[in-house]
Amino acid sequence: MPDAPFTPLSHNQRVVLDVVRRKGPLPRSAIAPETQLTQPWVHRLVDELLSSGWLLAGKPMKGGRGQPSVLISLDQTAAYSVGISVATDHIQLCVADLACQVVAQRELPSPPPKLQDALRLVNDALDEILHEHAIDRARVVGVGVAISGFFVNGGRQVNAPEPLRDWSLVDLEPVLQAALGLPVSLLNDATAAAIGESLVGVGRWAKTFCYLSFLYGFGAGLIIDGKPYFGRHGNAGEVTLFAPDGSEQRPALRYLLEDLQSHGVDVSSIEQIRQRFDPNWPGVDAWVARSRPQIDRTVNAVAGLLDPEAIVFGGQLSPVLGLQLIAQTRFWHPRYDAPPERPRLVLSEAGSSAAMVGAALQPLSATFFA
Repeated sequence: MPDAPFTPLSHNQRVVLDVVRRKGPLPRSAIAPETQLTQPWVHRLVDELLSSGWLLAGKPMKGGRGQPSVLISLDQTAAYSVGISVATDHIQLCVADLACQVVAQRELPSPPPKLQDALRLVNDALDEILHEHAIDRARVVGVGVAISGFFVNGGRQVNAPEPLRDWSLVDLEPVLQAALGLPVSLLNDATAAAIGESLVGVGRWAKTFCYLSFLYGFGAGLIIDGKPYFGRHGNAGEVTLFAPDGSEQRPALRYLLEDLQSHGVDVSSIEQIRQRFDPNWPGVDAWVARSRPQIDRTVNAVAGLLDPEAIVFGGQLSPVLGLQLIAQTRFWHPRYDAPPERPRLVLSEAGSSAAMVGAALQPLSATFFA
């Protein structure tokens, strides 16, 4: 196992680790064809990563001619990362290992409105997970924190929704690092969810897609050729197709919550809607009908600008509601009734924890994988 703190790896070492993460365990001879490197070069790189503790050599494979091949795999316990997803009505927390597998997770319902109070609860939950799984905090490479809102002031601050006012317009990274005692990467929640979806969901078959995040607000995350696209200011996917006087027409779940409560439906949070969703609730059809033109506009804009393989409906959508929205979404047809190929409209395969998972995998990806 490598010593902490973590020594930076070369680009080619990260290329090899990424192949083993995606394809392993696999014979040493099978790694080079997955890269643009020569077999002797990959052989040396594998030796370096074995000796430094990032890779493990398994038992030789029997069968075939010549010397038996040894299976190469990641040492999953060599490093860990933490993912935190901050929504308006709950906080999700997880720890992932070097193989990008979630080791454990927690959910903190109804987070305190004050930032420092919430961070104390998060840090206590993290301590419990690390203790229960015998993980040394020195083996944690960093923390990814996904939060609703868009970045301002050079990407140092977040303009978050009203319920997260205390998280807004402050330099969050140093505050989070001081509270958690670990390096922090701050992400928009939709981008984090797109990262999670790219690794454990739709990304297994689509290299380029747009992730639509239906939360208290409404936004999007972009994956282009298998990599997240952040944009110049970290706000790529921040949907601004709605005039201020038409904000209530946005397909944001805060308005569905208001509609349901106005009809006497006993729900107090967006997460409760996801968990208990009933398509027959009064107010659902009206919200869908009001949101449909905006969803159509967004989907057609994304299809035209990005030409992705898929557009993913995710966030805190109930699967039933997500499928209802997909069924009613329409692409606009141009002249001659001969439209171009359009992306598939699909439900998230990573589920409602996509942002948490994506937040956890971002520090691992940035440190170990190409």
